[in-house]
Formats: sequence, C-alpha cells, structure tokens
Amino acid sequence: MEIAEDGRHLSKDRGFLTVSSQGEELGRLPIEDLAGVIATGHGTTLSLNLASALAEQGVPLVLCGPNFVPASVLWPIVGHHAQQRRMEAQIARTRVLAKRLWAEIVAAKVLHQGWALREAVMPSGAFVRLASLVKAGDPENIEAQAARRYWPLMFGKEFRRDADGEWPNPALNYGYAVLRAAVVRAVCAAGLHPSIGIFHRHPQNAMALADDLMEPFRPMVDLAVLGLVRDGTTTVTPASKRLLVGVLSRNLPTKAGTTPLSTCVQRLAQSLAGSYADGAISLDLPVLGLAPGRADEGWPAADVASI
Repeated sequence: MEIAEDGRHLSKDRGFLTVSSQGEELGRLPIEDLAGVIATGHGTTLSLNLASALAEQGVPLVLCGPNFVPASVLWPIVGHHAQQRRMEAQIARTRVLAKRLWAEIVAAKVLHQGWALREAVMPSGAFVRLASLVKAGDPENIEAQAARRYWPLMFGKEFRRDADGEWPNPALNYGYAVLRAAVVRAVCAAGLHPSIGIFHRHPQNAMALADDLMEPFRPMVDLAVLGLVRDGTTTVTPASKRLLVGVLSRNLPTKAGTTPLSTCVQRLAQSLAGSYADGAISLDLPVLGLAPGRADEGWPAADVASI
C-alpha cells in the first residue's frame, strides 16, 4: 500500500489498516495481507496501535522524503524464534567470511546487470567476464567498473545515477524503495539485524544489511524503469508505481524452479543466516539466463493500493 495523497491518517481497526481524511474513512486493507506500506504524501499521520501491529506482522513502514528517497523504515525488534542465536552468529562472523559473501553478492549483481542489458537487447558480454574477476572483498572494485559500463548502456551516455537527479532517477528511487522494503522484511523474518551489514556500514544507516542484499536485484528494477522510459513516461505516475511494485512478482529462475522475486529475496536472507551459522558460503541466489527479450515483457500489474 502506498499513501500518496496529502493529509491522510492511518490507524488500526481490529485486523485492518484504515485510511481516513478529515474523519472520513477512505479505505481499509487486512494488515496480514500487506507486504509493505510506503508513505510519500505530506502530512501523513498514524496511530501507535497501527505502528505496533505492522511491526508484529513484520510489515515494513517506509517513510519517503523528496524525490521518493526513503528517509526511515520501521522494523520489528522481536518475533523470530532463533533471533538471538542468529544475531550472535551474525555479529561473530569473521572478516574472511564477510569478504567471501560480499564477493558472491557483487558477482551476482554484475551478472544480473548483464542479464538486464541482454533482456533490453543491448551489449552485455563484458559483464560475464567482469563477474568472473570478482575476488573476496572486491579489492579491484569490479562493482564500480561494471557500473561505469552499465549505466550508459542502460539509460544513455548522458545519464548519471543521482538520487536527487532528473528523470528517470525518481523512478529508480521509487523502485529501489519498494525493493528495500521487501528486503528489510526478509531480513527481519530471517532473524538477522538489518543494521549489521556485510559490506555497507555507516553510523547513520540502520538498514545496511538490506542495502547489501538488495544489490543483486537492483537490475530488475532498472529493467522495469527502462520499459517506462521506452514507453515515453516522464514522471512517477500511479501506473508506473504499479509497474515498479510489480517487480516483486516477476518470476525468476532458481535452483528450485521458477520463483517470484519476493520469494527469492526471502530465500537469500534465510541462506545468509545459514551461512553465518555454519561459517560457510551457501547463498541462495537466482540463476538468470541470458536469453534476449524485451524490457517491458513479463512485468505483472502489482497488487498495490494507493490511497
């Protein structure tokens, strides 16, 4: 659910999230059916009962600032049966293990960038080679080398990825906010602490681990945004928001068969918890092919309400 209009009040009525304006109810949805709540409208308020209920259900509440950049995420601090044991293993993980985990994530991201370019019928061969060069900790910064090749191919030579930049940056911001909310929920459901990252670390970043684990899935958002650009869309509209939220429903090939992206995110978080516990690399990542396609092909309409 996205709260896009100004002056909305969110509250809890039994098991429902209700949206009202000036005392009049506008709509309601079962809290247990929500994958996330994104608030972009100015003057949005909510009750403490609702905030508590969302946390109990593991539903992230994402508060966005200008240009759809997330400013805050509400996440639960309890709820997983093995949370303490898994967080202890997460904190105790060795630097060597962290470097190896990060190398696998970076290699997957670079491969997926190549996949996205191939789907968009663009040159992509260099990305397979770049992914093969990633070493533990990515000391050669292959991630940055790939980015310098990737963005001009995806959106043109004049494009610069900047959260405060012009179109299509706002669409990328929105798509990443949706993806980040899904990853935060998966991290908490796996009993891990979202502030303790593998690579990302900053004293003001409470979602460092979510930022790590969303990296391999960013190219799926990029591909959806490219579809909007090619269709002539120039702003973040309700229709484009539905398309971007629909990225979470896109089916991806995995070792266990075709699986929605949202489920792939959950499996990755669970496999990371297992890697921390066992001290061995066992990340469950999508296995993407390189068959050519179209950038706007296969993106389902999202099950999202915007009030």
